[in-house]
Amino acid sequence: MGRIVSDENNVIIGLSIIIGVSVGLGSLVFRFLLEGARTLLFEGLAGPEGTSTYFLVILIPAIGGLLVGPIIHFFASEAKGHGVPEVMSAVALRGGIIRRRVAMAKALASAICIGSGGSAGREGPIVQIGSAIGSGIGQFARMSAQRLRILVGCGSAAGIAAVFNAPIAGVMFALEIILGDWGIRTLSPVVLSSVLASVTARLAIGDKVAFRVPEYHLVSAWEIPIYSVLGILAGIVAVLFIRSLYKWEDLFESLKIPGYLKPAVGGLLVGAVGFFFPQIFSDGYPAVNEALRGHLGLVLLLALVLAKIGATSFTLGSGNSGGIFAPSLFMGAMLGAAVGSIAHTFLPNLTASEGAYALVGMAAVVGGTTHAPITAMLIIFEMTNDYSIILPVMLCTAVSTLVSSQMNRESIYTLKLARRGINLKRGMEVNIMGSIAVETIMVKKVETVLASQSLADFLKFLQQTTETSFPVVDDSGRLIGVLSLQDVREVLLNESRAGLEQILIAQDIADTDPATLHPGHTLNDAMMKFGKRDSDRLPVVNPDTRELLGIVKRSDVINAYNRALLSAGR
Repeated sequence: MGRIVSDENNVIIGLSIIIGVSVGLGSLVFRFLLEGARTLLFEGLAGPEGTSTYFLVILIPAIGGLLVGPIIHFFASEAKGHGVPEVMSAVALRGGIIRRRVAMAKALASAICIGSGGSAGREGPIVQIGSAIGSGIGQFARMSAQRLRILVGCGSAAGIAAVFNAPIAGVMFALEIILGDWGIRTLSPVVLSSVLASVTARLAIGDKVAFRVPEYHLVSAWEIPIYSVLGILAGIVAVLFIRSLYKWEDLFESLKIPGYLKPAVGGLLVGAVGFFFPQIFSDGYPAVNEALRGHLGLVLLLALVLAKIGATSFTLGSGNSGGIFAPSLFMGAMLGAAVGSIAHTFLPNLTASEGAYALVGMAAVVGGTTHAPITAMLIIFEMTNDYSIILPVMLCTAVSTLVSSQMNRESIYTLKLARRGINLKRGMEVNIMGSIAVETIMVKKVETVLASQSLADFLKFLQQTTETSFPVVDDSGRLIGVLSLQDVREVLLNESRAGLEQILIAQDIADTDPATLHPGHTLNDAMMKFGKRDSDRLPVVNPDTRELLGIVKRSDVINAYNRALLSAGR
């Protein structure tokens, strides 16, 4: 059996290596397509600001939309929008199966959209492209649903690592957002894929960081309240962005025109905004660098926050293809720089320059939109190669995420799924988990221990079983507690209790306040209690008499969930 498990793990590791290198190469192709589209469509047609043809910037995003619309409408509808929710749905509901054509469609559509000035980022596209590559390789190798999900996570981590040169953030993104699984069997292949994708990309384009910033520090303790205010404002901006995006998505859905023409309408609106605020075109990184260096005025900074929210809502709400990560970074940088500018004006000797606040604001808005604060913090550190301002980044991101989650329970990713009736938690659909009662999957024949059984007799009993924890019951079958090997080990290692094996009984050393389930509880209830108690087995009892009815195992819950998905045809 050990040899079989070892061979299976080796296969996963081997495939994760292939995925990492493949996604790294794929990211280079995506970069080439994006830069080619930008040169051909945006720079080639409009020219620099101030030239006689610059007015064409109003039309270029619409031209891009005319090209993107048919690709998405006729070839791969999954490529519509920012892409990450589609990957989350595939992991939770389809066992990690993603159509192979999605990678090609997403790469082409996103490159055209961003290259023509559409207000979107590269994170969503490369996550979906990487995930599709991982899924395709896993399907070719005939992996089970459980392993296929891991390989999809490998692909998404590799995508983030390759495009943003951020392997640690790539791992956290896959674990925190896509998979919701931190187990060692998941972590190891995801780390491998992320590292190899980053190395592959670096070999081709060098070890570059997206933003080069001066070294900032926390100047004084007086800045803590200011950063806290920035965190609150960032959370509000994140919620405003989420609500605006889906409001415009609803408006475009209600338009009585063919779906493949809607991206062009959105592109026309983006062009109109961009004519007055050209900083919002594409990912907006040049403007972010300007904000980090403190080169933008206060009024312009505030105007750009609103302009970027509108432009991104027009782009993605109309059905164009791109990510929300870069727009969130942009909004955070502008908001942070604005707050920093005000603070530094009134407290010049007690505060850092506005660039420091721009950097912190970037992480804060990303955390607020994605509800993934760890990923937000790490990706900022890796994109700037600057860890000197870590405390304000941590504080501000935590506050922003808290404010955003209180105002909007769903993140920008999960809200899209919730609007379809899909409620995900830790990578599983709560609606399905909540529809299955534990009494339908519990094991009724359970090895139990009498409360009056001596420790010596229990030790003899352990030699005849492979279980590691046992319900302790009285003579009438009522649950008294749960006795585990860990409980016994603590007693045996306690010198003050040496020689008491004949005196101590099971009830003396058992956990007499264990987590329990009732027959009417759902699988979702069970998973929540498994997480709180870090247990793999929970007793099921009669809620009135506490009579032991059976045992529910974590593995049985997951198997029942997978069977429900198959029977539902998902």
